[in-house]
Amino acid sequence: MRLERFRKSLMLAILVGAATISACQNLSGSAGDPASAPSSELTDCRTVQHAMGETEICGQPQKIVAIGPVALEASLALDIQPVGFADHFPIHRGDYDIPSQQIPYLGDQITSPIANVGLSSSPSPEAILKLQPELILAARLDPGQYNALSKIAPTLTLELAESEANLVAVAQAVGLTEQAKQTLDETEQKIASTRRDFEPFVADNPKVLLLSAFDLQTMFLGNSAHGTCRSVVEEIGFQLVAPPRFDNSDADLQVPLSIEALPELNEADLVIMLGANFSPPEQ
Repeated sequence: MRLERFRKSLMLAILVGAATISACQNLSGSAGDPASAPSSELTDCRTVQHAMGETEICGQPQKIVAIGPVALEASLALDIQPVGFADHFPIHRGDYDIPSQQIPYLGDQITSPIANVGLSSSPSPEAILKLQPELILAARLDPGQYNALSKIAPTLTLELAESEANLVAVAQAVGLTEQAKQTLDETEQKIASTRRDFEPFVADNPKVLLLSAFDLQTMFLGNSAHGTCRSVVEEIGFQLVAPPRFDNSDADLQVPLSIEALPELNEADLVIMLGANFSPPEQ
């Protein structure tokens, strides 16, 4: 009974953290001809700092393309419905005419059909250009991709493990800083409440081994490459178990683990496995 309550509470906490919310060169881009923009937009400009430098944005962008789930999180947390999306995996081909069924993560929060602009690792500039976006949000772009997208519209790059910083940057870009502050305050209150609920369980089971896997043959340590999930687990009060000499400062680091290596981490009181299976159930 106690473990079942833990599972339900943990899932709620992770959903709360995910929904609110994971510098190579200074480049900035702008869409369209500045001379044709309304004078109010030309004067209402601000410089937004992000992972790959800074970008000047004028006016209040309405048409936004989200490249990757991290960008989709930040958009939807601010009640912004994107016009285009690029997922991590080629789960669906063609546009998302029924996003609630075609986008596994957060698709049920998208209220109308949106365009498919490729994969987050290789977004299609042609598909994005066709949408004439006013802002592009993306994670894990290389400088060449960032330069190409910045020629289409102002582009912000986001960090996988920095959901709060991402939300603040996007809010600044679209003129919703007060809404972002309110969202972050509400999230902190919910996490604090969850932390209080978990206190007895955490006291008895303080150490957690966080893993991710597509199958049981290939597993990865979840401490670094799953920023939002990791941070929620830690904020609830758990201590994450890691191999000796593990560098937790690299947010994108993926550490493969074999089943044979798991006994070396047996100090854990609890194992949480982040899994995914995109095969049809009948297979």
